[in-house]
Amino acid sequence: MNNKFDALKDDDSGDHDQNEENSTQKDGEKEKTERDKNQNSTKRKAVVPGPAEHPLQYNYTFWYSRRTPGRPTSSQSYEQNIKQIGTFASVEQFWRFYSHMVRPGDLTGHSDFHLFKEGIKPMWEDDANKNGGKWIIRLRKGLASRCWENLILAMLGEQFMVGEEICGAVVSVRFQEDIISIWNKTASDQATTARIRDTLRRVLNLPPNTIMEYKTHTDSIKMPGRLGLQRLLFQNLWKPRLNVP
Repeated sequence: MNNKFDALKDDDSGDHDQNEENSTQKDGEKEKTERDKNQNSTKRKAVVPGPAEHPLQYNYTFWYSRRTPGRPTSSQSYEQNIKQIGTFASVEQFWRFYSHMVRPGDLTGHSDFHLFKEGIKPMWEDDANKNGGKWIIRLRKGLASRCWENLILAMLGEQFMVGEEICGAVVSVRFQEDIISIWNKTASDQATTARIRDTLRRVLNLPPNTIMEYKTHTDSIKMPGRLGLQRLLFQNLWKPRLNVP
């Protein structure tokens, strides 16, 4: 009576209903497990170079964010506001994304493009960023598109020569000026940050009097709210802006 086919027999004892319910529950759990597995498999699906494509040293992800200026933003709401555009692993895949994207100079309002290594979110609090910082350059209007393209091509081409230190880059479109920045992992490594600064100056062909500011993410996090950069902007309005012909 205790053989493995007992559950298939019809009887009026009530055990059949229980067995059917248990079986249905198990089937439902199995389906959920399979569905979750498939979803996780999809999420983990690696982006790889296609046949005959030119692979990059790292995979990168484009992000976009836009918000209403003057409105305080918490870390949680900021994370919800940044949207992934896509991830690429080769030169050809990069150009497929980039050729269809609006140029920073054509963006309006309070908008940002972010380009970060795959797996690193463009947030101060991310594990890869939290002990690092960024070089900031403020641009007069009209220069963002060219400087952004030169910056990200230099980053993808490993021109900074600082190993795995580079996390990503950001271009921020604002009303009176634009801002570009490049983020690295270790703010305390002065030799590395100096090398990034000198390479940045070279690849953007910056005039000698251009002001470049290094800011640690720890200092940014300490600022109340997520308006640190905006406050910094107004505190430094007296500084000369980059004016490249």
